[in-house]
Amino acid sequence: MLSERRSRLARMPHFLDTSLADVVQTKAANSLARAFGMSTVADLLSHYPRRYVVRGELTSIASLEVGEHATIVAQVESVQSGPMRQRRGMLFEVVITDGVGRLSLTFFNDRYRVDKLKVGLRGIFAGKVGEFNHRKQLAHPDFELFDDDELDRMDMEAYATKPIPIYPATSSLPTWTIRRFVGMALTGLGPVSDPLPEEIRQRYGLLKASDALNFIHRPGILDQVDLAERTLRWQEALTLQTALLQQRAFVRAMSATPRTAGSLLERFDASLPFSLTPDQQSVGEKIAEDLVTPWPMNRLVQGEVGSGKTLVALRAMLQVAQSGGQSALIAPTEVLAGQHLRSIAKMLGPRMAPELMPTLLTGQMPAAVRRKAALRVASGQALIVIGTHALLSDTTTFAELALVVVDEQHRFGVEQRETLRAKGSSPHALVLTATPIPRTVAMTVFGDLDVSTIRTMPEGRAGIESFVAPVGEKPGWFGRVWARVAEEVAKGHQVFVVCPAIDSEKSAKEPGAVEAPPVEGEAPKARWGVVQAAALLAEHPAFADIRVEILHGKMAGDDKDTIMRAFADGDIDVLIATTVIEVGVDVPNASTMVILEADRFGVSQLHQLRGRVGRGGVPGLCLLVTESHPGSPARQRVEAVAATLDGFELAEADLQLRGEGDVLGSMQSGAQSSLRLLRVVKDADLIAEARSVADGILTADPTLDAHPGLASAIERRLDMSERAAMVKS
Repeated sequence: MLSERRSRLARMPHFLDTSLADVVQTKAANSLARAFGMSTVADLLSHYPRRYVVRGELTSIASLEVGEHATIVAQVESVQSGPMRQRRGMLFEVVITDGVGRLSLTFFNDRYRVDKLKVGLRGIFAGKVGEFNHRKQLAHPDFELFDDDELDRMDMEAYATKPIPIYPATSSLPTWTIRRFVGMALTGLGPVSDPLPEEIRQRYGLLKASDALNFIHRPGILDQVDLAERTLRWQEALTLQTALLQQRAFVRAMSATPRTAGSLLERFDASLPFSLTPDQQSVGEKIAEDLVTPWPMNRLVQGEVGSGKTLVALRAMLQVAQSGGQSALIAPTEVLAGQHLRSIAKMLGPRMAPELMPTLLTGQMPAAVRRKAALRVASGQALIVIGTHALLSDTTTFAELALVVVDEQHRFGVEQRETLRAKGSSPHALVLTATPIPRTVAMTVFGDLDVSTIRTMPEGRAGIESFVAPVGEKPGWFGRVWARVAEEVAKGHQVFVVCPAIDSEKSAKEPGAVEAPPVEGEAPKARWGVVQAAALLAEHPAFADIRVEILHGKMAGDDKDTIMRAFADGDIDVLIATTVIEVGVDVPNASTMVILEADRFGVSQLHQLRGRVGRGGVPGLCLLVTESHPGSPARQRVEAVAATLDGFELAEADLQLRGEGDVLGSMQSGAQSSLRLLRVVKDADLIAEARSVADGILTADPTLDAHPGLASAIERRLDMSERAAMVKS
């Protein structure tokens, strides 16, 4: 029966929207769904090879790094076997070579597989690189030997030079298994609708969609790969930009209640003890204009840490509150939400705060307190609401939600922003980020938003000095770091100490934390956690009379808030924390920031952390402690941060050092932005051209009736991204 079903499926054409279970076995479809969030043929065929090898080339064994999952092409040099010493059974050792280096493959009691590995055969070997007796090895690797039957069907030269795609894989789904599934999907694939208009394909010399898929997955020569990738990048760019412009048009088509400023904003501005910066004034004017338009505002405000974005957002809230509208500010952490509440209440002052009644709503609040807060929100008594993901709950309702403010947009997705907006009648949206965004990234990720930038800083900031403490080659500097901390406390100042983990011995990480990807020069495992740093200072003689506390994301909400309040009030001298203090924490008396294992953080994250000090009249000092090797990529990104305070310059450096895959990864929780082949640095001109083409298409054909292939591609991208987000969560 099973063979009959396979035979029937093989004869039936399938399409991009066909379920994978109808093309590969149900068990295989389930494996692909678990590993990559795939459910359709389109999902599988969008899983592009990460590189190609040819049979005539051998991969350099010397380039392999211990701990990485490697896929290499090599030749079997020797096969040996013998009894295991500590237990019953046989140990098989196979040595493979690239002609220069050698790598051991070890198998335990697996004669059946080892018998296939004859001396002289070549193949692809995959597994995690380990080390035993100072020699690299793969234990129980997967492998695929080159097919002699295929050699019989092809001439020697074609066989030796035909590219073999190597796919992003997992331990349970090696590259050749994925390649086999891709072959099944391509075989019998029916007509593929083309996202690219014929005129665009001809203008840029691009392939039809079906040819591009065949060439990227089953190339005869490498030149076909280049052409296929160029075509698929164009498809991706046009699909993405059209989707973003559609979202922009969708918002513009809504009707919003104009919100005119009045006495509330006038009284607030008159009470300010300082003048707005030029950028705060110009951005504020744009927002004020947006709020009186008949369609909802959809604006991103980016600005340096401490540039006054919260003040700009509060002025918008007051403009909305004038006509009884409520504003909801959603923050990524309870610490930040609590900080915003205190900051906004302080800025409003004792006269205006009772009128606006700023109210905090988080998931960790005691049930009775939360019910009271929710009632104030639902009744409209609270005109300013600040919270975490609890604001997205079905039980949270608003009387008249008129403005949604999203702080640190890269911590949220497009769907979460829209979920909150759905609680009102076409409310305005203001998105804030302290992570400066390069132009091409903004165009790719936030193309549905109008973008404003605050560059000028408020007067009175003392500034920050940053230094690299290279304790790897200068161990004595580690002691000097703690002596410097003690000196700052003796001056009456406070200090942050940031660690990459909660407990390095238990590998306890901050909830939701995203480490920078491992790079050359970085230790494979974090050495310093909050627990370890606290233990060190507890034994340090210079800290006997210094008040030290810890803070991390796994602590109870009340405990976190209590500690943060105590630090803000000056009752704690040194706060050892994870990146939970990365954004929004405002303690003007904090003068020094020590970041342990700074190479484990991204450039933008280091810049964010550094922005927690030097916020008042006290000069700031940031010590970036690292054991990374001089000249390594890990050291380069730490030194890049120490070299400049310009966040926009650092954002560009981050893009160059880390690549946009990781930079975007922290921003693109939203459905429309996950990139596959498109690269925002390399393809900046292509993205700009695609946006122009998309604008022309939508101007002439707003509903895409004449472009069914493009409409289908957009729908598939949204579906695919939603599934990927579900797998991620």
